[in-house]
Amino acid sequence: MASSILHITNGDSTTQVLNKLNFNGSIITWREMLCEGKTSIDVGSENFWKTRFDFLKSSYKVSKKTFIDYTLKEYRNLCNQKQQDEIVLWFEYDLFCQVNMLAVISWLKRYRKGRKISLVCSGEIEGKKGLFGLGQLTNTELKEHYNKRVVLTQDDIEYADYIWQLYCSDSPLRLETVHQYNPMSPFVYLEAAIKAHIQRFPSIKNGLNKIENSILEIANQQHFKNKNELVGSILASQEVYGFGDTQYFNKLQQLKKLFTSFDPVKLSKMGKKVLNDQVNYYGQIRSDFSYLGGSKKYSYLYINNTNKLLKITS
Repeated sequence: MASSILHITNGDSTTQVLNKLNFNGSIITWREMLCEGKTSIDVGSENFWKTRFDFLKSSYKVSKKTFIDYTLKEYRNLCNQKQQDEIVLWFEYDLFCQVNMLAVISWLKRYRKGRKISLVCSGEIEGKKGLFGLGQLTNTELKEHYNKRVVLTQDDIEYADYIWQLYCSDSPLRLETVHQYNPMSPFVYLEAAIKAHIQRFPSIKNGLNKIENSILEIANQQHFKNKNELVGSILASQEVYGFGDTQYFNKLQQLKKLFTSFDPVKLSKMGKKVLNDQVNYYGQIRSDFSYLGGSKKYSYLYINNTNKLLKITS
């Protein structure tokens, strides 16, 4: 008798592809963006979901009904899937996916002990330049990825859970060196994702992080008629973050005082001074309610010339 399989995907588009290709087994879609906002280690708990809803409501105006219908109902479907012998995780190389992947593995470690867990992770393709998401793979490439999926050992599961705990801790400092302890890890894209995460803390040079500085750079270098054109360009050049357009529109809202106009897109004098490191914007953008994982975003500074974080003592 063939073993039963549960697929957990990184999003609805991957789920649709797997359905079209008639993959055997049940499919659950992990609908979260744990790379943004406050997180806690107890994935799936009442406290965890309350923390997530509070963030999504305040930052993205997500209603309770939407949160329940879109995220919680699918999570409850996951909870009801208890019979499968193998659980296959479908995630990508970027920060968005890697953080979600860690959380899912942490949940599986706690609630699906002893199950065979395997990983399909897209990124590099033999013979091609660049990194590719699951949605960019041909059907043949997708099936090849599936056939070459990596079965996670108990050590791999423990390691992923440990990284998730560090991500949710109130200090990101241990994340700076943790990848050095496990060079043989099957999570080949995790190191780059962690480095990208570290660079999301405000730069000591001008108070903005790497993403925020990139937005100003792109806005300053090209002519954009409106926000949509600007966000389209940002999405095309974002490299390892894997954010969606909604996240960048939210970023623009946070940075709006550095622009005189979004129609067309124009930086203000202050925006240009911040971009050129002539003004430090930390004091104006700082918020006690902004979290990256378990850490307060503005309690740490990124030191550009050493690629290290510095804790701000108050």
